[in-house]
Amino acid sequence: LFCVQLDGSKLNYFQQPQDIKESDFWKVLKKYGRHSFLAPSQAQPSSSAFYRAGDPILIFFESSSVLSTLRQPVKMGASGLCVDGNPAGFLDSKSTSCTRLFANLSKSCIADPSLDAASYYRGFSVLKVPVNDTIVQSMKVIYEIEFSGTRGIQSVSVRFKVSNISGNPGSSLQQHFTLQFWVSVPTHPALLQSWTLSHTLPRSGNPGYITGSPLLIANSGTVHQMSILQSKGDGSCSRSFRHTVQFGRNMRAGCKLSLSQTLEESNCNYIQQKLYKALQGPNRAEDLAITGSANSARTEEWTTILIQNCSLQTLNCTSCCMVPVTLEIQILWTKVGLLSKPQAQIMGAQYFYRCHPLKLLSTSMVPLTTVVTFIDMTEWPEPPRGQPQTHWKLPFDIFFPFKVALNLERSYGDDLAGCFFLILIIASFLC
Repeated sequence: LFCVQLDGSKLNYFQQPQDIKESDFWKVLKKYGRHSFLAPSQAQPSSSAFYRAGDPILIFFESSSVLSTLRQPVKMGASGLCVDGNPAGFLDSKSTSCTRLFANLSKSCIADPSLDAASYYRGFSVLKVPVNDTIVQSMKVIYEIEFSGTRGIQSVSVRFKVSNISGNPGSSLQQHFTLQFWVSVPTHPALLQSWTLSHTLPRSGNPGYITGSPLLIANSGTVHQMSILQSKGDGSCSRSFRHTVQFGRNMRAGCKLSLSQTLEESNCNYIQQKLYKALQGPNRAEDLAITGSANSARTEEWTTILIQNCSLQTLNCTSCCMVPVTLEIQILWTKVGLLSKPQAQIMGAQYFYRCHPLKLLSTSMVPLTTVVTFIDMTEWPEPPRGQPQTHWKLPFDIFFPFKVALNLERSYGDDLAGCFFLILIIASFLC
């Protein structure tokens, strides 16, 4: 039996705890013998009138009248197995991945709720604001939650991507879960005109980019986050998930893209377009945000991305197709503003595609690579110069004037003696 007391200002953590005698055990057990660390005098804190950042999102099951929390499975331990008890936090947008093991995949496909898409949205409602009640454990895939300030959650939507799977006993399956929050769009025409899509995406800095924040790109006025290829466990390219490019962090990713088993020479153009689309992703980048808080309605806050496709000509190969296999992204950036707090800004970006000849009849898997490099172009100013120093040329001691006068007197006497001696020599010649 042990007791943990919270926020005890009179506690002395260096003293020995009081021992409980056997005769007093039942008295203590009657007072503290329950699954709680709160004393009877301490009441449960009252819930807030609205969600705060990090608060668990509450859901309600109508059929059983049970209040619970929205769950987002996460991986646990080195094996990365799924744990379903992790609550989703308000305004805490994140993506998680974990692995599930199945002894009998066919039975689990029917009976296991984790493989049933309906279990992630059917049978419960999401509360707009918290209520004061007891939270119980519950099970809980992409949740999108729209909120509007202190007025709480306005709507919740969920999206799934399912696929047919097969395997032997002992098979494993990797699942992904994402939780995203969106600000409600204003309905007033005046407010709607000033509201842009850039408000729905989290800022990557204000105004300059923050290291590790996503790069913002735009395509026909629609703002997205720059992404590159992501591989699955078997090394093949994932069609659903991509790595987000983070400012200031060089990246390199590779995977293998599966092609059709029967390829004809007439399909070369189709293969080229398929590989280009796989490298650039579903959201083709046209413009790049100069700052992390760029407004999509202001063209001066965006820079056009220079794209250089590779030559599609084949060399000495009649049954080959020149296809892109590597994408090199170079991003030039600089620091501007005050030296005390410089802001990182994008100067420009370039996409370089590298091609390689592909034999149409002998290739079913094409290795693709993407490299992202950030180049710092900051030109730092010269360090400020200090105040000019005065160099005084003073004598070594106070007797300097007297020494000078004495030396002048001696030199004057020497000069007179020299002149007199010269006169005597000239006179001797004349005589």
